[in-house]
Amino acid sequence: MGVYLLVIGGATAAITDAARACPTWPTCRGAVSLSDPSLAVAWGHRLTAALVGALVVVTAITALVRHERSRPRVNAALGVALVGFPVQVGLGAVVALDGPTAALTGAHLAVGMAIFTGLVLALAWELEPESDDAPDSGWAVDPDTDGPQTGDAPDGDDAPTPSAADLSPLKRATATAFAYFRLMKPRLMWLLCLVAAAGMALAAGPALTVRTVVLTLSGGVLAIGASGTFNHVLEREKDKKMSRTADRPVATHSIPARNAVAFGLALAAASLAVFWQVNALAAALGLSAILFYSVVYTLVLKPNTVQNTVIGGFAGALPALIGWVAVTGRVGVPGLALAGVIFLWTPAHFYNLALAYREDYARGGFPMMPVVRGEATTHKHILLYLGATLLSAVVLAALTDLGGLYAATTSAFGAVFLWAVVRLHRERTESAAFRAFHASNAYLGALLLAVVVDALAV
Repeated sequence: MGVYLLVIGGATAAITDAARACPTWPTCRGAVSLSDPSLAVAWGHRLTAALVGALVVVTAITALVRHERSRPRVNAALGVALVGFPVQVGLGAVVALDGPTAALTGAHLAVGMAIFTGLVLALAWELEPESDDAPDSGWAVDPDTDGPQTGDAPDGDDAPTPSAADLSPLKRATATAFAYFRLMKPRLMWLLCLVAAAGMALAAGPALTVRTVVLTLSGGVLAIGASGTFNHVLEREKDKKMSRTADRPVATHSIPARNAVAFGLALAAASLAVFWQVNALAAALGLSAILFYSVVYTLVLKPNTVQNTVIGGFAGALPALIGWVAVTGRVGVPGLALAGVIFLWTPAHFYNLALAYREDYARGGFPMMPVVRGEATTHKHILLYLGATLLSAVVLAALTDLGGLYAATTSAFGAVFLWAVVRLHRERTESAAFRAFHASNAYLGALLLAVVVDALAV
């Protein structure tokens, strides 16, 4: 994470200004002063680089001297980091002495990302057990739980529905309304709306209008509700087999399937009508999101391929493009970069839940990664996708004017996410899986808020 802090810092506009404020190397002329933040950033970057360089060397040497435990792949990955760091330092010196240029800063950033990649791979291979079956036999259920806790389900639609028997007309109407509300998967809405808000903020900056925000988020909420409703209808038979979904409204016949279909169609039509008030491309993307989640993911991917979560990440990434398109009327590279962050984050996020509900998904007949490939492989993929997510956040910073708040947020919350994932490797319990799941939510939520604040402050 020290290397990551250097990389994400180097990708922000703040470091470019700092390089101009400190045209000497290895030290800067002048003392650190709060009145000159660019100089302070330059000093901080170089001191951090010295400390992190020492940590990289110590890490590599430690791996090399532990012959009985080290593995060739781990040593090779650490070797990339060890060789790359002095190259990175040399490029940083040239940037400082000759001034930042697109070619130099690009090479500096690319080498830093390569070093970080080497360290992530070394960690993944170091944590990998000698046998893929070892984690499966070692997976433990927490002594204070009987299994997956329904309160931690991601969809938020597993709360108990009151029985309609012997209820007053008012309570019966309230229970019915709540059942329809559950069809919309409301707990998914806040994060996806935040994704769209980040896309709008990146595209418009301080010029973002209230009308664009209200229409885009309203259309998004309706689209999410329609997608969730169709998902309830299409998976109602499988839902009955899984403990966390057995009490969903359509599965329990609290709402007839035909009524749910009509409700979903009404939400979809309303969503398209609202998006059309923004622009035609936003409406087209909104319809694509509904169709992709309801048909491609629910009917094709989820029941048929172990890569369902990975490919299904397109559905979560589309709100980023919708937010960008709502402002610009066209697809842009920064919007695609933000969508890439969401796409790569999705497996690192959802695989944790798939681990906790592995037996439930097996009963439902879904080929989730832990069910098909085992827990050891799933652990490794979580870590690798986390590394890819962090690198994609660097790319987003390099393509935009996001500054210090964004860099600090992805570094701090990325470190927490990484800590939770490493603990998951070691503990292999349901609580560890849920901890990593919640850490992933915290990372993305904080990152998107930082994008909004940084973008609107430009």
